[in-house]
Amino acid sequence: MSAIRLILASASPRRRELLDQLGVRYTCDPADIDESQRAGERPSDYVQRMAQEKVLAVASRYPVSRYAVLAADTSVVIDSTVLGKPQDRVDALGMLARLSGRRHAVLTAVCLWSASGMHCELVKTEVEFIVLGRDTCEAYLSTGEPWDKAGAYGIQGLGGAFVRSIEGSYSNVVGLPLSETWHLLSANGIATALNTAESA
Repeated sequence: MSAIRLILASASPRRRELLDQLGVRYTCDPADIDESQRAGERPSDYVQRMAQEKVLAVASRYPVSRYAVLAADTSVVIDSTVLGKPQDRVDALGMLARLSGRRHAVLTAVCLWSASGMHCELVKTEVEFIVLGRDTCEAYLSTGEPWDKAGAYGIQGLGGAFVRSIEGSYSNVVGLPLSETWHLLSANGIATALNTAESA
């Protein structure tokens, strides 16, 4: 059995649920970093930088010989613009109106820091929304679901009703692409329900 212990640098309940699906044993230690996008920074570069900074912020607290740290960052991107978590009701309505009837991309960067260094994966999923009326958007905001979610919607909840089609990883849109995450963990000696540490 591996002596390497996994730290999840996130407080996201969705990421915890997805990691639980893989049968991984871990401890949560959320990162506290500045998540501002830099001027001119491409969305793909932004999510990768965020995931790496989260990993490094938490990794500094643990000895690399005994711990590995996993972090992820997810952004909704439309017209090359990153939609983060909505600041208020007006912001959320604006995001939903922008996504209405159109395709957008969901980008997630997953990074694992271990004794062998930093390992990262970038995953992209294309999502198409149906046309949303103002009343529907208002009703959705009243449920409270959108407030802590990039793009002001949660595909695993009521927001899934807005999705006409999806191309790529569903779990990526939720916040942690399972296939890529499992590959990172197993390749770096972290046991899951699908592999022991010895066989990784």
